[in-house]
Amino acid sequence: MCPNLSDNLAVERVRETAMVDLAYDLLKKKGEAMLYRDIMDEVSSMKGFTKEEAEHYIAQLYTEINIDGRFVCVGRNLWGLREWYPTDQATDSAVAANVKEDDEYHDLDEDLFDEEEEELGEIEDTEDEFAMDEEDNGFDDGDEVI
Repeated sequence: MCPNLSDNLAVERVRETAMVDLAYDLLKKKGEAMLYRDIMDEVSSMKGFTKEEAEHYIAQLYTEINIDGRFVCVGRNLWGLREWYPTDQATDSAVAANVKEDDEYHDLDEDLFDEEEEELGEIEDTEDEFAMDEEDNGFDDGDEVI
């Protein structure tokens, strides 16, 4: 196969490859997180976009990277591959072992509700006392005001 033909096939492959896949390949090859703008510039260069075409596709690539589970934003528009940042994953059984029974929480909720209800009752009693004091200002109808 002549080198010219293989170059043409490589160029055609890049043109047909989705931008998000090119971004993935780029990050995988580079091995470190990159600024989104740099990713877009590299992808635009690979695709042979003009400046206007790059500006047209900038939001599309950003959206695709955002929703693609292979990518993760690691801060200040710096993007890397999720596989570089593993997270601890708990199994369902481990999670279930740490979850208390619903009955325990239900009893706790009832106790808290009863305490709050008692406090509200005390507040209402105090309000009633103040209301009665305001009605009885200490003067009789016949008393003279000095």
